[in-house]
Amino acid sequence: MKKKEKSIFKCQSCGYQCPQWMGKCPDCGGWDTLVAERQNALLGSKGAGGQTFARPVPMDSIQFEEEPRSQTQIKEFDRVLGGGIVPGTLVLIGGDPGIGKSTLMLQVLAKLSAAGKKTLYVSGEESIRQLKMRGKRLAAESNAMLVAAETDLDAILAMAEQEKPDAMVVDSIQTVYNPDIASTPGSVTQIREASMRLMSMAKKTGIPVFLVGHVTKVGAIAGPRIMEHMVDTVLYFEGDRSHVFRILRAVKNRFGSTNEIGVFEMKEKGLAEVPNPSAVFLSERPVNTPGSVVTASMEGTRPILVEIQGLASSSGFGTPRRTVLGLDHNRVALIAAVMEKRLGMNLSGLDIFMNVAGGVKVTEPAADLGIAIALASSFLDRPVPEGTTVLGEVGLTGEIRAVSHGEQRIKEAVKMGFTRCLVPENSLKQVPEIKGIQIQGVSSLKQIMALVF
Repeated sequence: MKKKEKSIFKCQSCGYQCPQWMGKCPDCGGWDTLVAERQNALLGSKGAGGQTFARPVPMDSIQFEEEPRSQTQIKEFDRVLGGGIVPGTLVLIGGDPGIGKSTLMLQVLAKLSAAGKKTLYVSGEESIRQLKMRGKRLAAESNAMLVAAETDLDAILAMAEQEKPDAMVVDSIQTVYNPDIASTPGSVTQIREASMRLMSMAKKTGIPVFLVGHVTKVGAIAGPRIMEHMVDTVLYFEGDRSHVFRILRAVKNRFGSTNEIGVFEMKEKGLAEVPNPSAVFLSERPVNTPGSVVTASMEGTRPILVEIQGLASSSGFGTPRRTVLGLDHNRVALIAAVMEKRLGMNLSGLDIFMNVAGGVKVTEPAADLGIAIALASSFLDRPVPEGTTVLGEVGLTGEIRAVSHGEQRIKEAVKMGFTRCLVPENSLKQVPEIKGIQIQGVSSLKQIMALVF
């Protein structure tokens, strides 16, 4: 019995356990993250003897009928989930403080309630009066939407069992605690216990549960990574609070693609969908200005046109600066080195600044050619001809490599009024003739520089 009462020290970042306190976690390297917890709270009360186990069955003998997904009528949200909410799913949504996680969840439940479904919103950070104030501002009031201010895990589970809602939100998972466990709310043990029991409840009852999670300084969801492994879907709500646009991105989805994104605009009455992101991101694009070019980025099955801006200027310091927003810093450095070697542009002594307008992030290689053209346009102080868009991957020898989904990208450019598209030579075989736009193939950086400038 005394052995069970013994305390162990557990890392609050990664879950590492050790018998004595240390200043630095040996596993994740975090400082001052080891906290003492009673070991009896972590041990099971029953031994292995007497347990009953489920018997394995052949896969082809399982009776299965595909259940229809619940549509929230927020198309951008449904797109990211893979077409709607799957019954019994456990979804974790994270994001920076004030980015709009709670606002989005309240609007989702309001849409479901308006469709005649019973919903439950459990808040551990706000009182029911504060929820009422926010719901009134967002026009998210309904008799079918129940709200509660509760942090006790047992009380939340009892509430769900009694009310039997069609969807449930717990905001946030870091505030939920089990009084039987001797550790503070937000600790590894509490978060793991709460996630495990909520997951079990969702699978048994078929109630979809959304967990709102805080994000650490490095951008990861606070708490153990095991929580991300336990849930069915992990969503990140991204965006700069100084910009009005927010991007909902799936990094894990057992019931859909992880490549889809949803674009929202923060307004006075909550988040509004952006059905045509290309038009929004290009709405303030300058005309005939050096250093600006448009390229097409694929986000899942959706092509989005974005403006890449580049600035190459003389440096006032011994070491030139490299400031990159919305692009991969290493990718920009690589392309600048290729341009210097293959094109003879002396960029090593210049400050280089790169930006994707609108606060969106572009990580795919198809934006390489856009980066190169934007830098060359600024270096030569010559604007890219109006109505021209580019796409392609740049290799170390200066060759232009083919990219996927070329036809969809070009069709999106036609919709936005572009009349000329420069694509890799090898992509011309895969792209049919498209009315309203001139498609030109290029095989090297030297060739495209001659065509554009």
